[in-house]
Amino acid sequence: MNKTLNRADALSLLQSSGQYALELEAISRHFGALVALADINLSVKAGERHAVLGSNGAGKTTLFNAITGDFAPTTGRVRLFGEDVTDLPAYERIRRGLRRTYQISLLFENLSVLDNLYLACRGVSRNRFALRRPRRDDALMASAETLAAAVHLETVRDTPVGELSHGQQRQLEIGLALSGAPRLILFDEPAAGLSPGERAELVDILNSIPSHIAYILIEHDMDVALRVAERVTMMHNGRVFKQGTPDEIENDAQVQELYLGDHHG
Repeated sequence: MNKTLNRADALSLLQSSGQYALELEAISRHFGALVALADINLSVKAGERHAVLGSNGAGKTTLFNAITGDFAPTTGRVRLFGEDVTDLPAYERIRRGLRRTYQISLLFENLSVLDNLYLACRGVSRNRFALRRPRRDDALMASAETLAAAVHLETVRDTPVGELSHGQQRQLEIGLALSGAPRLILFDEPAAGLSPGERAELVDILNSIPSHIAYILIEHDMDVALRVAERVTMMHNGRVFKQGTPDEIENDAQVQELYLGDHHG
C-alpha cells in the first residue's frame, strides 16, 4: 500500500475490496437457562473502527468471548477474514491476527515496559520457545521499542510496570495487543478508571493505530467510543438493539433514553 495515502484513502481501498475482518452469523450463547447472547449478526470491514456499547449485562464481554474462542457459541458461526473459525481454539485465532485486551490487567508488574512488550512480540514469533537472551540488534527488541513509542510510553520504557499509573498500564495493554501482525483487535473497556487527561491520550492512541488494523471497542464511556468509532452497535439484554454511525446513535431518542441520559439530549 502506498505510504502516502491518508487514513481515509487507505480505509477506502481496504473496504472497497469487500473483505470483512469479522462476520458473526446468528451467534447465541446460553448458560443453562440464561440466554447471554441471542441471534447476534454483526459485520466489521477490514480496517474499520467499531464500538459495541450497552449497559452492564448487555452481553458485550460474552460477545468478545465468542469471537476469541474463550466460550464457543451455542449456535451460529464466526468468520475471521472470510475463514470459518467457529470451532478453532483461541490460539489458532491469534495466529490468524486476532488480539484482545481484558478489563483486568494481565501484565508482568516486576518487569519493565520494554520487557513486557518484548515478551509479547516474542510470544507471537516463530522463535518464541528459544531460551537465549535478546541481542542488542534483536529485531523483536526493536519492535518493542517501536510499540513503546506508539502507545506514548517511550519515556518510561525502563520503568517496572508495577510503578506505572493505571492509565499507563492501559496504554501498555494496547501496545501488547499491537505486537506481531494483528489484523483485528478487541479492546475491552480500555477507558475504565481513566482520568479525563488519560482518556484524551487514549483517544489519540486509538486514532493513530495503523489503518489496516480493524478494531472493536467495548466501552462504557460514550464520549471516548464516539470519538474513535466509525460504526456503533448498541446491545441490550443480549441482543443487538441499534446499529449506525456515531451521529445516528448519539441522536437516537431510544438510545438517549436507555443509555445516554438527559445531558446528551
